[in-house]
Amino acid sequence: MYAVVDTSVLISGLRSKVGASHAVLLAIRYGAIKTAISVSLVMEYEAVALRPECVPYLTEYDIQSVINLLCRVAHHQKIFFTWRPFLPDADDDHVLELAVAASCDCIITHNVRDFKGSESMGIQIITPAQAIERI
Repeated sequence: MYAVVDTSVLISGLRSKVGASHAVLLAIRYGAIKTAISVSLVMEYEAVALRPECVPYLTEYDIQSVINLLCRVAHHQKIFFTWRPFLPDADDDHVLELAVAASCDCIITHNVRDFKGSESMGIQIITPAQAIERI
């Protein structure tokens, strides 16, 4: 599986060691899920995850270590085009653009309804639980 991991999955996976989101992060670490990232997605990961009290049980160092791991194992994709606005939540357009540019199979997210219409671009939208079922 080749996917873009939405910020909602990263945060959920950092907040709890049980559940599908954490399992997705582990699957990325061990190579069962291949991912693509962009500068804008990494910046979003950092901006959200490093908010005070967003991930209360981890230090900034711990959070940066996970994001750095994702950066090491992911395909770094440049975006040369945009379709904005395309999605109901315009803040998610960069995630779809990344998935299309990198020719990903899917976007893994908790916010499935925010990506309504992505299927027309050939990108499936799946939850972390569905991702784990597939691998």
